[in-house]
Amino acid sequence: MRQEGTINSTASAVLSKVPAVTLTFWIIKILATTLGETGGDAVTMTMNLGYLTGTAIFLTLLAALVVLQIVAKKFHPFLYWATIIASTTAGTTMADFADRSLGVGYTGGSSILFLCVMAVLGLWYWSERTIAVETVSKPKTEAFYWATITFSQTLGTALGDWMADTSGFGFFGAAFVFMAALAVVAALYYWTNLSRVLLFWAAFILTRPLGATVGDFLDKPLNHGGLNFSRPLATAIISIVIVACIVFFPQRPGLHPQSAKAS
Repeated sequence: MRQEGTINSTASAVLSKVPAVTLTFWIIKILATTLGETGGDAVTMTMNLGYLTGTAIFLTLLAALVVLQIVAKKFHPFLYWATIIASTTAGTTMADFADRSLGVGYTGGSSILFLCVMAVLGLWYWSERTIAVETVSKPKTEAFYWATITFSQTLGTALGDWMADTSGFGFFGAAFVFMAALAVVAALYYWTNLSRVLLFWAAFILTRPLGATVGDFLDKPLNHGGLNFSRPLATAIISIVIVACIVFFPQRPGLHPQSAKAS
């Protein structure tokens, strides 16, 4: 029985399509969200392609990568993080298009996108009776997973802009607020018995506006509270750091709950 459980555990772990949630995961996630902000702005603003064209480019790339992610038989770190980056750049351009081109503003955009995230999570839970990322191992749950991620990345961009601009905190102040919120989530994780699943999604959503504000802080003009870095240069540097993290800090696939029970 023990041997059979070990075999089942190994098989389920191989089938897992997302990385285990570790410190490395969160570091790369924050870097990826920052890259999404600088990369999205580089295409829409520096290259002057506009929000609609930028959104079309990144959504097409995201759709292709999600298909590859679903078709893949096991977890591939570079494919997974490429898909995350595509979702965060698409989120940047979609949020900017909704907030600025459609005229709903940061407050309206954040509210609409928050409802979208909650709706997808609600549908996911209604369908699967769980929204735990460890269960992402089949096309249906992957579809819910990537839909949730894309909406949360878009929400994060709008929320970061709302905090930095509309609320008057500025980029540095907004980054501090989101860092403090993440610290609260971490404290709840270590010192309470609150749902780990809900805490994960809270942290996942909060890392996006943190990355958005850090990205804006890097590339916005000095008179707007930024450091006025070149967007393409900032994007290239962050990309190199992400690749280095993936190479030097290998990740393992998350362990499916059935694997833990089997072992």
